[in-house]
Amino acid sequence: MSVETLSPQPTDAVSRAPVEVLGGTVQEAWIDYNGHLNAGYYLVAFDDAIAPWMDYIGMGTAHREVRDITTFSAENHITYVREIGLDEPYVISAQLLGFDRKRVHAFQAMTQTRDDYLVATCEVMSLHIDGPSRRVGLMADEPYRRLGEIWEAHQHLPLPPQVGHVINIRPSDEALLHPDLA
Repeated sequence: MSVETLSPQPTDAVSRAPVEVLGGTVQEAWIDYNGHLNAGYYLVAFDDAIAPWMDYIGMGTAHREVRDITTFSAENHITYVREIGLDEPYVISAQLLGFDRKRVHAFQAMTQTRDDYLVATCEVMSLHIDGPSRRVGLMADEPYRRLGEIWEAHQHLPLPPQVGHVINIRPSDEALLHPDLA
């Protein structure tokens, strides 16, 4: 993918809509034998969108260097909604779902921008990590306040239907399921 960081900053006004953080076009190297974006590259794109999201919430490069902290992804859940193909333009937006002093729960949506349709989503739980100990640690007041400002704007947004999605096959006469799933 050709990628362009949209460079949201912690000094930007808080958006009352999901924040566009990354855009680009699908490149040939990312296309699989089905002629669409390979499943693994969705996570690459969503992961590339984390850095500008962290910039926007105040935990970007400058903050990490001053505070000697970082973030780790604790969990990601991707849903594939519709295909995207070679040279198609996209943008990834981010919405805050919740946070505390140690975690940030966000939802990312990839939209094909030429025809304006949802391509995929990624629900992510990021952990605030103390650099020297490499353990979860409390975030500083500045990003915590910034997250509070974003929360005030995002808490009223509709909850995307993919949030909290669980993988399953519903029990039926034809379904063969592990006994603990039935």
